[in-house]
Amino acid sequence: MHEIIFLLSASSEKSAKGGLFDFNATLPLMALQFLALTVVLNVLYYKPVSNILDDREEYIKNSLTSASASLVKADELTKTYEFELAESRKSAQKIIKNAQEEAQSIVSDKIKEAQKNAEKLLLNAYDELNIQKEQALKSLEIQIDILSDQIQEKLLDN
Repeated sequence: MHEIIFLLSASSEKSAKGGLFDFNATLPLMALQFLALTVVLNVLYYKPVSNILDDREEYIKNSLTSASASLVKADELTKTYEFELAESRKSAQKIIKNAQEEAQSIVSDKIKEAQKNAEKLLLNAYDELNIQKEQALKSLEIQIDILSDQIQEKLLDN
């Protein structure tokens, strides 16, 4: 047990001498090691990681810029196409309306022409019937005259 106490007292004497920081030759060596480690970490780790992060940030920024430009262009194209579509619909409606009016005009002209032709045919048929009627009447008059002459002859002969 005496030996344990001796060892404990010897270790406490050694720890009391150095304390937390010993300002001896190891301090500048530790500072140099810290600076060297900082430089090595900066060269090997922090700079490449920071370059990668900067590149990534620039890529994202460029992507967002190009995406917003594409979106603006797409909006402009959409508005242009919608305007052109509306104009095309209006012109198509005008063309359809004009075609319908023209078709109605043609149909109306054809109907008028057909009515005139029908009237001409009716007048021609009426004139022809009148001519045939007059011919029939003349023929009847001639036959009546012949018959009356024959009747008169027969009556006078008796």
